[in-house]
Amino acid sequence: MPSPRRRVLPTTAGKLSIGALSRATGIPIETLRTWERRYGFPEPERKPSGHRVYSLASVPRLRRIAEALARGHRAAEVVSATEGDLAHLLEATLLSPGLAQPTLQSAETPRDPSDLLRAVEHFDSATLTHQLMADWTLLGPLDFLRSRVVPLMRAVGEAWQARRLDIRHEHFLSERIGDLLRTLRLQFEERASGPLTVLATLPGEAHGLGLQMAALVLAAAGCRTLHLGTDVPVPEIATLAKDMGARVVAISVSAARAGRASTTHLDRLRVLLPRRITLLVGGDGAPKPRKGVDVIQDLAALEGWASRLAHTPAWSEQPASDSAPTLQA
Repeated sequence: MPSPRRRVLPTTAGKLSIGALSRATGIPIETLRTWERRYGFPEPERKPSGHRVYSLASVPRLRRIAEALARGHRAAEVVSATEGDLAHLLEATLLSPGLAQPTLQSAETPRDPSDLLRAVEHFDSATLTHQLMADWTLLGPLDFLRSRVVPLMRAVGEAWQARRLDIRHEHFLSERIGDLLRTLRLQFEERASGPLTVLATLPGEAHGLGLQMAALVLAAAGCRTLHLGTDVPVPEIATLAKDMGARVVAISVSAARAGRASTTHLDRLRVLLPRRITLLVGGDGAPKPRKGVDVIQDLAALEGWASRLAHTPAWSEQPASDSAPTLQA
C-alpha cells in the first residue's frame, strides 16, 4: 500500500524510473533506495500501476550530493541538507583542498554481490568495472574495500568451492580487482608526503590482493607506498627498505600461508631490519602479535594507524612503533 506522501500520478511526463535516475546521476540504484528509506530523498511518486517514478527536478540536487560526497562529506550530512546548506558545504570544500579527497565514510549498505557475480560468470569486464567505479565514486577507500571488494571476493571463492564457478573465474576477478586497485591508488600516491612503507608478501605467498588493499588504505591515509608484489625473498625486502629509508615494512599473509614457515620468515626479516623500521603484518594468516612485530588484521585499524603515522610531526626521526601503538582487530 503506498505511503501517504507518495501520491498517485495521472501522468508520468517528466518522470524517471529509478534505473533512469541512477544513469542520470551516476548513483547506484541500491544507494538511491537506501537514501529514500533513511533520509526521505529522493522522494518517489507512483504511477497508477504502483511503480515508483522520480521527478526530473531531483537530478541536479542528486548530482550536487554526489559531488559533496566525493569531496569528503558524509551522506547523513548532505542528503537531508537544505539547498543553502548544501551550497555552503560545496563552497567550503572548494576553498579547502585538503577536504577534497574521498574520506573513509560508512558504507550506505553492503552491496549484494549477485549482480557482480553475474559479470564475473560471463567475464564481463566492462560491467564489472563500471559498477565498481560507481561504488568508488560514492564511498571512501575503506568502505569501498569492506562493503564491495571483500564481499565480492568472498562470494566468488564460495561459488568456486561449490563448483558453481571455475578457477578461471577467480583468476579473472583477481586480475580485474588488482588492476582497479592499482589505478585507484595512483591518485593518492601522487600527493602522499608521509613516511615510506614497503609492501610485499613472503616467499611462497602468491596471494596479493590483501597487499593491494593495504596499499590503497595506506596511500589514502597519506603514506608513500612502494609495492614490491608477491613472493619476495626476505633479504631483498630488508635491503630495499634500508636503502630507501623506509619507515615501515608491511607484509600480507593469507590463510593459505599461515603457520611456521611464515613465522620463520618474519623472524628473519625482523632481524635483518633496523629497529627504526616497523614490521607490520596483516591478513587472515597473520601470526599473533609479539615483540618486534605489529599485527593489524582489520582495514579500519590499519587506516587509523596509518593516519596517525602520516600526520605525526617529525615522523622521520622516530620509530613508527613509538608514534602508533600495536593494533589488532
